[in-house]
Amino acid sequence: MTAIPTDREAIGQLPNPLGLDGIEFIEFSTSKPQAFGQVLEMMGFRPVARHRSREVLLYRQGEMNIIVNAHASGVPQAVQPAETPVIAAIALRVRDAAAAYRRALDRGAWEVPVRVEVMELHIPAIHGVGASRIYFVDRYEKFSIYDVDFTPIPATDPRPTAIAGLHWFGVVQYIGPGRTEDWTEFYAELFGFAALPDEQRFGILPKGRVLRSPCGRFYLQLIEPLVDALEIDQDETLHRIALGTPDVLAAVRELQTRGIEFVESGAVHTETRGALTQSYLGGASFELVQHDEPPAR
Repeated sequence: MTAIPTDREAIGQLPNPLGLDGIEFIEFSTSKPQAFGQVLEMMGFRPVARHRSREVLLYRQGEMNIIVNAHASGVPQAVQPAETPVIAAIALRVRDAAAAYRRALDRGAWEVPVRVEVMELHIPAIHGVGASRIYFVDRYEKFSIYDVDFTPIPATDPRPTAIAGLHWFGVVQYIGPGRTEDWTEFYAELFGFAALPDEQRFGILPKGRVLRSPCGRFYLQLIEPLVDALEIDQDETLHRIALGTPDVLAAVRELQTRGIEFVESGAVHTETRGALTQSYLGGASFELVQHDEPPAR
């Protein structure tokens, strides 16, 4: 993943038509929620709440929320739980969820069918890459979506402190061959993302195009298949999340004491710029990127 440029003004102020304000949560779908939960706890996340009617848990550390969903969905083309955890959805914080949803549809986004049960909050969503969803959330300050749909787990800290200043940096998306411009236009048109110049490269995994959100609080990285390296998997998916930290080496040391292992090879190894965890449960990995935490809201 690539970190933020040293000179933020190099790409200027971006228009922010949705009032985008960062990531509210990232949702993983898995049929092994306890096993994946153990991995998340090693990464510093803690379970803080349970969904009122579904097999869904909310994990948190600092300002980051991860939802682990083991509930089989009846919605057509939705990500279904499997043993390997898969990123099923990203929820974006916006100024007005309904307005953001209408604007996205007006610009060609595909709506997700609404299937809200009793005592559940309706969160508008559109189709993302593959079978994933992109949600729009405008309740994240005094009141949140979790106040309606989730029940706190007794005797747990609802706001666990982040390890080594970990915070959202972004999401890595695998795309098909020759699809970089298509996806760049998709995120630019619907949300106001802008591509960073190719020479602005940070982190240990520099390939692909990096898009900066208009709020400047997170990034998306688009990666095409490496045909010359016989990487023939051309599925388009949300592949992994990237976590920012002011001190990568300190974060790696702390996570290692908790049982997390990192990739250490000739091509990919821990540096001050970044690190990559080993894959867990058949393919779930986490990337660390040197990045100062965004200013408080």
